[in-house]
Amino acid sequence: MNLAIEEMKKSINEPRNDGKISPKVGAVLIKPDGSQESSHRGELRYGDHAEFCLLERKNRKTKLDDSVLFTTLEPCAPGARSHPKLSCAERIVNARIKKIWIGIEDPDPNVDRKGIKFLQDHGIIVNMFDPDLQIEIRNHNAEFIKQAEQRAKELSGKKESVLLSKIEDKVTVASLDDFSDLSLTKFLSKANISYQIGSQELNQVLMQLGILTEDGIPTGVGLLLFGKKPQLKFPQAVIKAEYIRPDGNSELKDFEGPLVDLPLSIIDWADNRLGSFYTIEKGKRKNKSEIDPFREAIINAIVHRDYDIESAPIYLIIDKDKTVIKSPGAPVKPITIEQLNSFTAPSLSRNPKIMYIFNQLDLVEQRGKGMSVLKKVPDEFKLPLPHFSYNEPYLEFTLFRTSNVLESLIGVEKYNGLNDEEKEGLLHVYNVRTISKSEYANHFNYKDKTAQRHLAKFKRLGLVSTKGATSNLLYIFNL
Repeated sequence: MNLAIEEMKKSINEPRNDGKISPKVGAVLIKPDGSQESSHRGELRYGDHAEFCLLERKNRKTKLDDSVLFTTLEPCAPGARSHPKLSCAERIVNARIKKIWIGIEDPDPNVDRKGIKFLQDHGIIVNMFDPDLQIEIRNHNAEFIKQAEQRAKELSGKKESVLLSKIEDKVTVASLDDFSDLSLTKFLSKANISYQIGSQELNQVLMQLGILTEDGIPTGVGLLLFGKKPQLKFPQAVIKAEYIRPDGNSELKDFEGPLVDLPLSIIDWADNRLGSFYTIEKGKRKNKSEIDPFREAIINAIVHRDYDIESAPIYLIIDKDKTVIKSPGAPVKPITIEQLNSFTAPSLSRNPKIMYIFNQLDLVEQRGKGMSVLKKVPDEFKLPLPHFSYNEPYLEFTLFRTSNVLESLIGVEKYNGLNDEEKEGLLHVYNVRTISKSEYANHFNYKDKTAQRHLAKFKRLGLVSTKGATSNLLYIFNL
């Protein structure tokens, strides 16, 4: 991954009169015999894609079956290049590449994940670069990404046809009259789109964004985002909230309407029930609010849920100990539960078009930032690290509201078998996920024997597992 990034930095921007900036892309090929070869955009000829240069210009006569490829940008999908040129994704499949690591998605919401899907559909194992490396790639491509996102809402007549989900297809029973003018106007203002509602120019832009089809009919994405009552067609798009008061009584509320309007309504409702608290940091009282991590979690649920799972709404439950958000759909491949719980999951959107609109409305920020916000919960709020689990068909996210989390995680019997120091120690292991004996001892200022006794007990109870050599043994919390 690092070699591909270093190669990316060598990319040559072809001379153009229109000011268009090309992406910086680096690619590294690992062949079955262990040898490697690399290339970058424009290396041998202006405009050549890094993957094209690597596979066609440098290895055209080489058998590449079962090779592994690393590339810093999602390979272009079928249809992205003028006939008869093949896309990079098609060339990778034809070369019989076995695995591929991809840096970042294509920033154009109409292309985002199309190349990845094509590769996965043809049996290639796809992995994503680590989040910190994704940030580095985006930083080096900041101007290209900015231009690509801007081009998505400019008149060009270009429209990709590959669908990632049924919601990207048209809704034959819908029309423009089903859109909320107020919600659409807010988006146009935020996105600096000056065309009037109902104009041919605006309809062309909405078509490019996947909001309308070429014949002017709303897509499922468009109806979900801006429809006055999208839940009539997509009942799964409702958010069912429950607040369980300290006295045990429940308050129920359903949130319906355009997706773009839901986050602020839900956040306002939750803020009045979550409230605020304070912590003592460096001897000073500091006010805190749970709404920041909650905001990240609920918006992620709305943006990344699987809308193809019909009759499965998002559930939101708040009680005195925790907030649980149940979002339909397993983690989008290749992201795993393990990556989510270690907060090392790469950025990858299930619904790129919804993600793009939310980004234009400033409802989501820089890609990958949500993970970093949630990872800081123990330090920022003195609360346990949030937890992910998958219980089909729901990805369940738990944001703990008190430090009293161990009992529910490990069971009453094991919890009661720990003394206060051991409970505090196990909570720390839960928050850091992986720890060595010396790190445990240093954190609590314990002697090695005390640290060893605690960790050995945790292992005996099945609360942690170990890996590594005796000299560098690591203890891992068993989620």
